[in-house]
Amino acid sequence: MTVVTQKALTRWIIVGTLLVAGACAPTSEASVTGQSASLSVPEATRVLSFGFDNIRNRHIEAMAVRAMAQEGLQGLSTIDPAISGRIEGNQVILTHNGATIATYAAPAENDSGAWARILVAAFQDGQKVSAPLAAADAEGLYEAVFVPTLAKLDRFSRYSGVEKAKQLRSNRTGFGGVGIRFEVEEHGVSVLEATEDGPAAKAGLTSGDIITHIDGAPTAGLDAQQVADRLRGAIGSNVSLTVTRADQNRTVALRRSLVVPNTVTMKIEDDTAVIRITSFNQRTGAQTTEAVREAREQLGDRLKGVVLDLRGNPGGLLDQAVHVADLFMKEGPIVSTRGRHTQANQFYSARPGDIGEDLSVVVLVDGRSASSSEIVTSALQDSGRAVVIGTNSYGKGTVQTVLRMPNEGEMTITWSRYYSPAGYALHNLGVLPNICTSDETANPVGLINAVMTGTTTVSSELAQWRATSFEQTDLREQLRTHCPSQQHADYKMDLELAKQVLSNKDLYRRAVNLSTPGATIQAAMHHD
Repeated sequence: MTVVTQKALTRWIIVGTLLVAGACAPTSEASVTGQSASLSVPEATRVLSFGFDNIRNRHIEAMAVRAMAQEGLQGLSTIDPAISGRIEGNQVILTHNGATIATYAAPAENDSGAWARILVAAFQDGQKVSAPLAAADAEGLYEAVFVPTLAKLDRFSRYSGVEKAKQLRSNRTGFGGVGIRFEVEEHGVSVLEATEDGPAAKAGLTSGDIITHIDGAPTAGLDAQQVADRLRGAIGSNVSLTVTRADQNRTVALRRSLVVPNTVTMKIEDDTAVIRITSFNQRTGAQTTEAVREAREQLGDRLKGVVLDLRGNPGGLLDQAVHVADLFMKEGPIVSTRGRHTQANQFYSARPGDIGEDLSVVVLVDGRSASSSEIVTSALQDSGRAVVIGTNSYGKGTVQTVLRMPNEGEMTITWSRYYSPAGYALHNLGVLPNICTSDETANPVGLINAVMTGTTTVSSELAQWRATSFEQTDLREQLRTHCPSQQHADYKMDLELAKQVLSNKDLYRRAVNLSTPGATIQAAMHHD
């Protein structure tokens, strides 16, 4: 048997060359005799091995590398349905239209490097008889292997290829750009907003300007992604824009700078600060703090409180969710995470000294509020710092770690679960509002009256909510019917209710008390 070498990977660093016994050469007449022009065998082996090692060590549920390889073999059929691979005992069998084209000796169950080499060999052997596989490149192999493997584990773990990974990294950490929001129109690119202190704003661009050319090339006929690709570039690089305003053209030269998408907006309504957070990126905490500061400066003692509108917010960075929750909490737990990997077990608590600690808060959620949105909501609800209004949230209570792959792609792996301060797992359950607006026949007067008269059953429902374990899947599904998830992004009654609650101190106090852990336990005992 031929002994081959592989590069051993420890987390992010290639640490050397390791002689691996048990690596298996193909044994049929379809054995590999050369290297595909579209595939670097060492690189492909390194990428697959890296992925297998990290899935095995980091995912919240254990999965043997052999099982990952089986999913990967079956994944080849997504490129060509005529290709099929399976593991039978000590043999790996590759077929084309049912006929065996190659066999390999199965290595040890968790030998990531050996299994990676087998998948690369199977891919190359398949290319000899399959036109679709012959046309596929390394990225096609990675997607065929990792997409079904990660889907088998959970719906949030995923693989992103090089281009998609670049886009995701830009959304999280920013990118080189000019700092505008735009929409594509028939006659050009219309500027919707120029980010304050961004290159475009400093050059005088404003809402309503039309960009007709980028670096001398017309924008007519481009789609939104093509426009974005032309506007973005390396930080510090130059780009010229031809801009039309009031039928006058001018060309401006801009130097691209780091642009982090704005996720926070604030407006004042009825002496209330309505702060909408669309997602959580690296600037969300700072932007929310600035929004609260601005509201306090504008209204002073007239400020009735803050509405945090998290409806439709899919989540984002965990540390930014902690930052936002801490902004309104003086002390106490915010969230804890638990998983198999030692680094997946974390505990986060509030520290005193933030600008929002003395403000009344209402949080708006709906069926699309997920992940980091649910961390903020459950932390403020469980600590008695906010009234939650809306529908059940999504119930995405898992933490993903994002790994940069050797090929510059990304692997997102679920490695822990969130637990609220009251101790319940958010996953597949979500957050139950203090005041539920799922019932379309309900009206603000009736909902407020139920809080004021104590006829609402939310306290006893929340007691059950918090007492259920993650393993009680049927009960958790049943509990979610108490306030069914709905999309409420533009549901006006939620915001009107929030402003009424913040306008009435007694109503606010009663609504908050509905969800404090001690009150819900007593309510459950009384209800029984």
